[in-house]
Amino acid sequence: MIDFRALADKYKTPLYIYDLDYMNEQFNKLKEAFKGRKSIVAYAVKANSNLSVVQHFAKMGSGADCVSIGEVRRAFKAGIPAYKIIFSGVGKTDDEIREAIEKDILYINVESDAELGRVEMIAKELKKVSRISIRVNPNIDPKTHPYISTGLHDNKFGVDLNTAKRMYITANNSQHLDPVGIHFHIGSQLTELTPIRESAEIVADLVRSLSTIKIDLKFFDIGGGLGIKYDDETLIEPYEYAQAILGTLTALDLTILCEPGRFLTANAGYFVSKVLYEKQNGDKKFVVVDGAMNDLLRPSLYKAYHKIDVITKNDGEKRAVDIVGPVCESGDFFAKDYMLPELSHNDLVVINSAGAYGFGMGSNYNTRGRSAEVAVQNGEDRLIRRRETFDDLIALEEDYLD
Repeated sequence: MIDFRALADKYKTPLYIYDLDYMNEQFNKLKEAFKGRKSIVAYAVKANSNLSVVQHFAKMGSGADCVSIGEVRRAFKAGIPAYKIIFSGVGKTDDEIREAIEKDILYINVESDAELGRVEMIAKELKKVSRISIRVNPNIDPKTHPYISTGLHDNKFGVDLNTAKRMYITANNSQHLDPVGIHFHIGSQLTELTPIRESAEIVADLVRSLSTIKIDLKFFDIGGGLGIKYDDETLIEPYEYAQAILGTLTALDLTILCEPGRFLTANAGYFVSKVLYEKQNGDKKFVVVDGAMNDLLRPSLYKAYHKIDVITKNDGEKRAVDIVGPVCESGDFFAKDYMLPELSHNDLVVINSAGAYGFGMGSNYNTRGRSAEVAVQNGEDRLIRRRETFDDLIALEEDYLD
């Protein structure tokens, strides 16, 4: 049980707190689900890129799914070996591609015909062979929020089946490309198994088709996206998830590579904010806290729901309030019409499910320093990122003043 009051007093607020023991449990669930096949669990670094979190998964044997060369560097810094690192993303620059090839990572996940050409050209310049995978867009509706849907032709990710096949033939005929994998990822916060199974079937059939022309792949990268419970979602069990995918791979000798992010970290994280005061405008009541949209953007960006608990001595009747922060935007809120009791100065608001896409999507808008991050493991707490200071915020600017 996390003592939020004690941690808030010790590290101040606003504050991110991560339960590393919970992350262990989630990681082991996936490893167990795929234990019948060769598999790599590659943590999606974008979900929570704190070095101590990435290192925690590295110690458990995790790989890393990276979407920038910065994340690749974080993976190396945290101790993840090159042979477990993949580099995905739609818009890789030449410099990023060059560094990934030089670092000899497991493979570069290619998102377009044009990108394949850049990878080949750069590998040729370096006199190296670049291992690649191709991201296939199976055109399956994932039944999730449109902003986190990635598997439809309307989305910017991946290529269609015919384009993918042509790209594999090109790569196979190249002296500087080695096609070793195939990848699909249809979206995040997936709560229905059917779209996942249908996508796996489509991609597995493409693997078989490639095999008939002597292009034999080694890795079947199923992406991530397993949903978690924010509210009352019905979830997919990891075992059922694994069985649905493995059932499409009859007679194929492939290593499964999965890329969980939210599944591992979201419900391990809490964002703790202090109540400054309450305010009423007409019939509308607000609870003003010291955290803001620059700390946790998801409610403003997606209208995402997060369960909210309070630590207060008041246990009176609940009423509908908007929980808002100090940022000068009407979109600066954590919840609207949320039922809470009357709150007082220095009471705490604990926003649940904040371990994924929380701190990482933060900013310094309104010249606000980002919060501290704390890890809790085996009953012990430790600081894993200090709170930003004003000097941190201006460090890259002040030398250029007149």
